[in-house]
Amino acid sequence: MADHAISADPAVQAQLDRLWSLSPGADVLGLGRITRLLERVGNPHLSLPPVFHVAGTNGKGSTCAFLRASLEAAGHRVHAYTSPHLVRFNERIRVAGKLIEDAVLAPLLAEVLDAGGEIGASFFEVTTAAAFLAFVRTPADACVIEVGLGGRLDATNVIPKPAVCGIAALGIDHEAFLLAEEAGTPPEPLDRIGFEKAGIAKPGVPLVTQHYPASVAASIAAVASERGAPLVVRGAEWEIAPEDDSLRYRDAAGELTLPCPALAGPYQTANAGLAVAMLRHQQAVRVDPAALAAGIRTARWPARMQRLGDGPLVRRLRPAQRRFGVWLDGAHNESAAAAIAGSWGEGAPTAIVIGMLANKDAKGVLRHLIGGRADCHVIAVPVPHHACHPPAALAELARQYGASTATTADDVAAAFDRLARSGAGESVLVAGSLYLAGEVLAANDEPPD
Repeated sequence: MADHAISADPAVQAQLDRLWSLSPGADVLGLGRITRLLERVGNPHLSLPPVFHVAGTNGKGSTCAFLRASLEAAGHRVHAYTSPHLVRFNERIRVAGKLIEDAVLAPLLAEVLDAGGEIGASFFEVTTAAAFLAFVRTPADACVIEVGLGGRLDATNVIPKPAVCGIAALGIDHEAFLLAEEAGTPPEPLDRIGFEKAGIAKPGVPLVTQHYPASVAASIAAVASERGAPLVVRGAEWEIAPEDDSLRYRDAAGELTLPCPALAGPYQTANAGLAVAMLRHQQAVRVDPAALAAGIRTARWPARMQRLGDGPLVRRLRPAQRRFGVWLDGAHNESAAAAIAGSWGEGAPTAIVIGMLANKDAKGVLRHLIGGRADCHVIAVPVPHHACHPPAALAELARQYGASTATTADDVAAAFDRLARSGAGESVLVAGSLYLAGEVLAANDEPPD
């Protein structure tokens, strides 16, 4: 799947330009190309530190953030591979706790691209191979690896023996890739999604899961059984729930009282619980309860119900429009929009700035974000450098779903200026695309670090 990446470093940009020319959207999923590519660079995936492998439709990035924060709180050096990036390509590869440096990244990409030759590896496959090479060349105690798309056929699924695997919340996304007809897969869409995510299961490796509808849970269980992966199910082997001003976690090893997550949104309880359950059901790396608590309390994950700071973009709004916060979330599918719908605005007049890629469900997202809000103003914008829903079409949908006003702007800055002139809203949300979120963070001088 085509991805957008630019760098301010000329050497890195030269390699990104090569990447585009060599892999123009090689959108066929499978492990053949990545396996051949990794063989040519010495099979680094066979020598990684203990791997925490996370799949899911929504929440997998937040789960990875909780995992990394908890492991680091326990004193461990941690590599992390996540996607997409928001502002800088380097965000995808975190080496021993720090974003990969340009001086390391440029020759690393060149090495992988040179080795790839005629393979025709995709953007994500080259990036994955580069990350694994970076990880084996710097000592660390653990790797946190986020699945890119699906699970069964994702490039990260070449790791033969992770310490533990986890599946976060599931929903319909990437329909063109994950719901294409294929013999031997479940016919129902969400069951098929569960089947694809469960494809990360490995023999003897615990597979930790969330609550899902019965048919989806059965689909995951069937894959786990076939592959010999012990299934660790929320509601049976583990559970987490809010209790007063804390979280109560339990599993066979006992109960823990944990702090409420630093990340905003009630759904983060489930993501934090998944991370805790994964850490508690593996034997490779020790993490004590104090470190689990510290990780939940300190984890950061940009553009997931992130309250923007007092930067240049936010200052374009009137003070009254910031009363209940200016929020940023990459919500790009219906289940993500449903999850955040009640997490902002506090019943105040609201404004939504939205841009969405052309292959995303704009109806589902807008229906949940607008919901029954009595006073909701929407401004639709394009997603720079990507095929996206026309802003005029998004605005028309917003009107259909009950927006008080719905209009368009050329970019987020222009949308904020239009909001400021109108005075609409006492809480503002920017949503619909992680690529758009990156533009917002850059404009507000809040790049991930």
